[in-house]
Amino acid sequence: MRPSDAHVWGAALGFAADALFGDPRRGHPVAAFGRAAGAAERLMWRDDRATGALYTALCAGGATVFGGALAGVGRSARRVGRAEEAISGLGGAAPVVVTALATWTALGGTGLAREARAVGSALESGDLELARELLPALCGRDPQELDAAAVARAVVESVAENTSDAVVGALVWGALSGVPGLTGFRAVNTLDAMVGHRSRRHRRFGWASARLDDVAGWPGARLTAALAALAGPDPRGAVRAWRTDAHRHPSPNAGPVEASFAGALGLRLGGTLSYGGRTEHRPVLNSPGRTVRAADIGRAVRLSRRVGLLALATTALTGAAVRRVRERRTR
Repeated sequence: MRPSDAHVWGAALGFAADALFGDPRRGHPVAAFGRAAGAAERLMWRDDRATGALYTALCAGGATVFGGALAGVGRSARRVGRAEEAISGLGGAAPVVVTALATWTALGGTGLAREARAVGSALESGDLELARELLPALCGRDPQELDAAAVARAVVESVAENTSDAVVGALVWGALSGVPGLTGFRAVNTLDAMVGHRSRRHRRFGWASARLDDVAGWPGARLTAALAALAGPDPRGAVRAWRTDAHRHPSPNAGPVEASFAGALGLRLGGTLSYGGRTEHRPVLNSPGRTVRAADIGRAVRLSRRVGLLALATTALTGAAVRRVRERRTR
């Protein structure tokens, strides 16, 4: 099996594992990385950008090197498999297994859908307090002052943004750089969630993590926005909202994704929100749309799942084509 084909099969199997099983219940590698990064932050924290940049380089670089080591193990096992193919019948399947496990670890689409639907179910049953209690699993907003419409809006916005961060972006970097791309991207995204926000503690220290996440998330966010327009019920509305409103969002990557989802679903997103006691007044995305309702959470989740499937097909086929070109050049 050629390396290009191994990545396609591995990515497909990893995507299927996430769809069937969700995140690993115990010993999740991302959780282990988060604990290690948290310990490193406690040791290294200084209120300056240089130390934060070093921290980001060590954590994200370490995860990428680890991914490269895993890929190397897979390639070594593949060579052994070739030598023993007649006996074992495996034909060097190790790279497929390694890619599948890395993809399963990097993706979070099923967990995202499960958490979003839990909040939606609470809202539909009229249990606003439960919905507020569940919301922090999706986003870092202060839930206690939110009414039902604001909670529903927060969930739809989180589904849109995390479709890019937890699904499409990982698939893009896996297609571009294999297992190191998967582990490196997930590490960068995790660091941004940990230290990339503009709190007093992390405004300087987390600057490098936030900017690196902006760069790493750029291609996945644009692909997510394009696929949301393609797969959504209102493609024209998605493209219109993307073109007119995305640039007004403070995040260069969340803007296109949230605007495209808003236009595709005919919803109005954005507005006032609160993080850690700090109020932000964000621009409205897709102003012709209507206010978000609880039932729209399920619509957003279904759109997210369609986008994920399209992203898998797009990135797997594109990545395979790129790898075949590289293989021909090295012959």
